[in-house]
Amino acid sequence: MAATITAADVNKLRQQTGAGMMDCRKALVESDGDFEKAVDYLRKKGQKVAALRSDRETKEGVIIAKTSADGKSGVVVALGCETDFVAKNEDFVKFAQSIVDLALSTGANTLEELGAASLDGATVNDKVNDQVAKIGEKITLAKFEKITAASVTAYIHGNYRMGVLVGFSAPVSEEVGKDIAMQIAAMNPIAVDADGVSPELVAREKAIAIEQIAAEGKTGDMAEKIAIGKVNKFFKENTLLPQAFVKDSNKSVGDYLKSVSADLKVTGFTRIALG
Repeated sequence: MAATITAADVNKLRQQTGAGMMDCRKALVESDGDFEKAVDYLRKKGQKVAALRSDRETKEGVIIAKTSADGKSGVVVALGCETDFVAKNEDFVKFAQSIVDLALSTGANTLEELGAASLDGATVNDKVNDQVAKIGEKITLAKFEKITAASVTAYIHGNYRMGVLVGFSAPVSEEVGKDIAMQIAAMNPIAVDADGVSPELVAREKAIAIEQIAAEGKTGDMAEKIAIGKVNKFFKENTLLPQAFVKDSNKSVGDYLKSVSADLKVTGFTRIALG
């Protein structure tokens, strides 16, 4: 039985990809309602579409990133709500900040651990439920990420609408830490370098590239060579180190790090955004 494609489904895909309404409907029909397959369908037809991002799950709220006193660990917490009116409320922001401070002081490693931690005599989850009763709209402890490294930088962008954590192999200046964090905020890389990209995603990108090339009439070794080039271009655009540095497009992020210190490395990062 074919999936029922609603106007809401079409609009959702359109908002996520930027593709035209009719193209989105056809992609969903051809993909039997599977959103990920629909995105691949659009790309195979040569359309430039925005990547699906898990951070689209949160509509409103605040995101706060903060490091420990010794700068060797950092946390980022997303506290979700329904309206930006609540998100901009000073008490709501303070509540989110208290959860972040608790995460650092208790050493919580997962969202579940943070939700079960004690805050002013009750669990964080219970405190969140108290906020629901108090405010009158849905409040969720939506996301929690933690990074530990020799040095961690925390960055908050856009009035608590995005939080970034970056781990470095050695202590860095505030300027260097912020430069890399802002790069991640602006360019949204999926990994530090190609080695951090899952084999499944690499295979998916190669399959898409091969089908695009086949549509142009190229086959065999030539198609394989072009596909590898397209995958390498994907790495260059979507992983941190080979990306063009936003403050100086004549160099890559990797080049910038080497100019700071030959041995300096980004050991990991996380980026959480609203919208």
